[in-house]
Amino acid sequence: MKRLYLLLVLAQLSGCAAILTPPPSRDPAYAAARPEDAITPPANPGSIYQPNGGLFLFEDVRARRVGDTLTVRLVETTNAKKKADTSAGRDATTTVKAPVILGQEAAQILGYEMKTSLESANKFDGSGSSDQSNALTGNVTVTVVEVLSNGNLRVQGEKRVGLNQGNEYIKLSGVVRPVDIDSANTVDSTKVADATMIYNGDGVLADANRMGWLQRLFTSVLFPY
Repeated sequence: MKRLYLLLVLAQLSGCAAILTPPPSRDPAYAAARPEDAITPPANPGSIYQPNGGLFLFEDVRARRVGDTLTVRLVETTNAKKKADTSAGRDATTTVKAPVILGQEAAQILGYEMKTSLESANKFDGSGSSDQSNALTGNVTVTVVEVLSNGNLRVQGEKRVGLNQGNEYIKLSGVVRPVDIDSANTVDSTKVADATMIYNGDGVLADANRMGWLQRLFTSVLFPY
């Protein structure tokens, strides 16, 4: 009984430790960028507008500087279908008569006709098909990490959501043209160039849906049977 009670206590402590374990740190490749420090120009008395003073009279809320945020609408939909049929066949027949010995055929010497024939036939039929459909919808807000020389914005960001006994991660990076950003400071993911979008998760549900290492061995190309 003492051993059973000790095992129950250890199980409860391990469960509490699993609940209190903080989620893994953010991926540095998708970390948000801090805005650049503004350089205060020297005072120039006698002028109403100071150069580089950060006074923008005709600008909207669109992202344009390092550290600005931008909302990306995930509207990804992919459909792929492939089908292949292959058929090949070959028939061959070869007949070899008996040789002539001293001017006489084998049938005259042995009393019966000798003839050899070889026949071969090969046939191959193969078919395959593959259908795949994926969809990713939602919103993720990223930050501008670099303003390229042509004015395009390189953005990246990560969104983490803790759901019950697991975490969901959405990571995005790419290049956005300022003209594709609408007045609400949003842009469709289909207009993000060199885009990298990752959606995955961890936790109890993800572990339950993951194949074990021994089963992966039996289904891998390394398994000879």
